[in-house]
Amino acid sequence: MPVLTRLIPSPVVVDIRAGALNNLAGLLHDQRISSSGKLAIAISGGSGAQLRERLAPALPGASWYEVGGGTLDDAVRLGDRMKKGRYDAVVGLGGGKIIDCAKYAAARIGLPLVAVATNLSHDGLCSPVATLDNDAGRGSYGVPNPIAVVIDLDIIREAPSRYVRSGIGDAISNISAVADWELAHRERGESIDGLAAAMARQAGEAVLRHPGGVGDDAFLQVLAEGLVLTGISMSVAGDSRPASGACHEINHAFDLLFPRRAASHGEQCGLGAAFAMHLRGAHQESALMVEVLRRHGLPVLPGDIGFTDDEFVSVVAYAPQTRPGRYTILEHLDLSTDQIRDAYADYAQTISR
Repeated sequence: MPVLTRLIPSPVVVDIRAGALNNLAGLLHDQRISSSGKLAIAISGGSGAQLRERLAPALPGASWYEVGGGTLDDAVRLGDRMKKGRYDAVVGLGGGKIIDCAKYAAARIGLPLVAVATNLSHDGLCSPVATLDNDAGRGSYGVPNPIAVVIDLDIIREAPSRYVRSGIGDAISNISAVADWELAHRERGESIDGLAAAMARQAGEAVLRHPGGVGDDAFLQVLAEGLVLTGISMSVAGDSRPASGACHEINHAFDLLFPRRAASHGEQCGLGAAFAMHLRGAHQESALMVEVLRRHGLPVLPGDIGFTDDEFVSVVAYAPQTRPGRYTILEHLDLSTDQIRDAYADYAQTISR
């Protein structure tokens, strides 16, 4: 008998709106995630402490855990501390590092994870992956999807605007990542999940083509929804492929070659995506990306984030080594250093016209 449908791993509830945090306890109770209010809440020492002061009266049964950083050791320690209590769920309240630590800790102790994002810096808030620093640099660890995602737009507006800008670059890079996936399908016969590709691409296109800016609630709503959909697309695919191609290889190369100088994840991914689209000959699409990235104050040239042209060439040359086995436009063209230098010069000249 043919399979007529499939189950898609996704959160039970996604609440994105102004004031969403005002009724966190009620939402978790109504969705039967935590009827008792026994929650283990992971927070940072900065903005998290301020939110604790605000939310604690409405969450009398919660225990609060301050997370020291975004390393694998931090996540393991968090899980060890949390397993001593009897909780209904773990809540990750903060930015990407806090949520990733909470994801890993929740998976380690077998509890569902509620992701409460305080910024929109990247698409990891709803993904089945925890990205954590380790002794070898940085690793990605498979974890269950969050059971709930809560994004309060009032809180997002209070975060530094650079976090929103980073999320914009990460979302737009989906378009390049899906193009790489389709290239691998054509050239290598790699299996492609049409639903996952559609979700990731449309999330990126919605952000790319929205006329609003970082101070606009309508734009923040679209960006938040796009980042959540991107995370779900990775769950559908069972892989990061819908949102990670040459753009992310370039980002990882920045991080590995220049760990103390690297810019934000989304800034590097947006730049990488615009250059990758140029490499594949999609010059109109690349030009539109550049226009939108510039409008939002994101980098489109390595000099915008403090790198020389030669350093960028070395980043692109190294990028395929960051994801062995992944096939993107970089692996397809297999350019020499001189060819990368020529391609970058053409890109820089094209976007400067």
